[in-house]
Amino acid sequence: MIIGRRDFLMGASGLGLGGLAGPALAAIEPGLKAVLDRIAWDALGHDPETLSLLGLDTGANAAARGRLSDRSAASRSRVAADVARYRGWLRGVDRSRLKGHDRLLADSVGYTLANAAAGARFDYGNPYGFGGGNPYVISQQDGAYQGVPEFLDSVHRVETAADAEAYLARLSAFATALDQETEVARGDAAKGVIPPVFLLDTVLEQMGAMLATPAAEQRMVSSLATRAKAKGLPGDWAGRATKIVAGSIYPALNRQLAVVGAMREKATADAGAWKLPQGDAYYRWQLQYATSTDLDPETIHRMGLEQGADLDAKMDAVLRSQGLTQGTVGERLTALTKDPKQLFANTDAGRAEAVAYVEQKIAELRGLIPRFSKMRMKADLVVKRVPADIEAGASLGYMNFASLDGSRPAIYYINLRDTANWPRYTIPSLSAHEGIPGHTWEGAYIAENRDNVPLLSSLLGFNAFTEGWALYSEQLVDELGFYENDPFGRLGMYQALRFRASRLVVDTGLHAKKWSREQAIDYLASSTGRSRVACTSEIDRYCASPGQACGYKVGHTEIVRLRDKATAALGAKYDVRDFNDAVMRAGAMPLAVLASAIDDYIAAAKA
Repeated sequence: MIIGRRDFLMGASGLGLGGLAGPALAAIEPGLKAVLDRIAWDALGHDPETLSLLGLDTGANAAARGRLSDRSAASRSRVAADVARYRGWLRGVDRSRLKGHDRLLADSVGYTLANAAAGARFDYGNPYGFGGGNPYVISQQDGAYQGVPEFLDSVHRVETAADAEAYLARLSAFATALDQETEVARGDAAKGVIPPVFLLDTVLEQMGAMLATPAAEQRMVSSLATRAKAKGLPGDWAGRATKIVAGSIYPALNRQLAVVGAMREKATADAGAWKLPQGDAYYRWQLQYATSTDLDPETIHRMGLEQGADLDAKMDAVLRSQGLTQGTVGERLTALTKDPKQLFANTDAGRAEAVAYVEQKIAELRGLIPRFSKMRMKADLVVKRVPADIEAGASLGYMNFASLDGSRPAIYYINLRDTANWPRYTIPSLSAHEGIPGHTWEGAYIAENRDNVPLLSSLLGFNAFTEGWALYSEQLVDELGFYENDPFGRLGMYQALRFRASRLVVDTGLHAKKWSREQAIDYLASSTGRSRVACTSEIDRYCASPGQACGYKVGHTEIVRLRDKATAALGAKYDVRDFNDAVMRAGAMPLAVLASAIDDYIAAAKA
């Protein structure tokens, strides 16, 4: 899972990270380039966190380092007005004069702005400037209460005294952000937009744990104090940060806790988006954003069932080759998931061993680079545990792209709250997905080719492309021999594909077919063999983010289809490295637009 600003901050009215990588920026038609730059900088003017995330909060933009985004109800109206202006600017470009990648770029931007405009009819949830969003301002994975501390720790740089002062300014602004979201959530609740009771229970648990921690021991305090000390910056940074946390943030968090508690009193166990105002239309809008297609819920549901059956047959063959023949595929996978030989100890030492194993697999994957790409990139990456104070509600694994200025590498997070969620045989495919050639490689292209990528490309997110590419990467490395001497690693790859196929079933089941949480957990656990704890965390994620989980398998299916098309069309001229590089240079875009990009690649290769 890629965590751009859209997911990383969990509740700010901001933007995701994707990438519309293309030809050299100078080659873009001047009128189009001017419009794209104008849109990008206008959006960034409201989004100081993204400026920091991209490493652009310097020079004339340095003041952004002390600010957080507006999370008030008024920001919703502003976002809608901004999108309308951006569409007007884009219509000012004569599309008939655009050729090649310029036309693809314009079509991609136009697509996402149209989706954003369509979402303006839903006056609740988290609005994002370029489409999509989540229905609940505060959930187990959404909200400033858990997003801002992680942002300050992982993104906000502390190199100078000015950086440290800016950190304190943002810490002070955190209280305002909490109060803004509290009021928005209160207003949404009055409209009937209340998270399921089981999500609110996790929120209350996380907030309670945060408030139970002495202010001086908060990560928000220790992060600043530790880094300031390492840089030799004089001053009572810990004392000043502690005073802000105790005097401003905790009171605001208590106010939010009271509102969440009141929401829980009215909450039900109904899990799906169908219960929301205009719920069916809302879910179809979210599906359109997540898959960049017009596929309806029933079609996506059937796709998951059909592809799941095919993958079951492949997993059965691997299991039988290892002497595992008794029970259904799901039952055998469940047993393997509990096999002590596959588990890391659920201790700090075991967690350190799991991180080291991830790092080992990343190193092995680097050796495959010359076989899957002709591009040479550093693709710097660090592996981290999901911070303990947010792991209860966080995804099981996710990635933050590297900053554009090279100051921060990509960060691959693995959630090790319970190490049973990640048995050893699942790590190789996870590392291909989040690392190389998955999200890390895509992010590296954007960060290491800044002259080739317009700034707006770093603000747009196309879920089906980005997650589809990462899932395709899991399959790609199998074809290149990564699992050749690791049959259980290959089984993990098939299981990961099966997991994404099952997501199509449970996401549409929850949000269109009115499945219960338990029904969805049962299906996901029985079809994939993943631990029930892991499946519960996943289902809760889908309840808070309708549609997002469908982008993976829909995107993967389309990329594989396009590769098959290129293979058949090019014959002896086909080189998988050229195809992969064509997809990466095309960049994240709607799947229909990607199809046009691959048609262009095929035509050029034939010439």
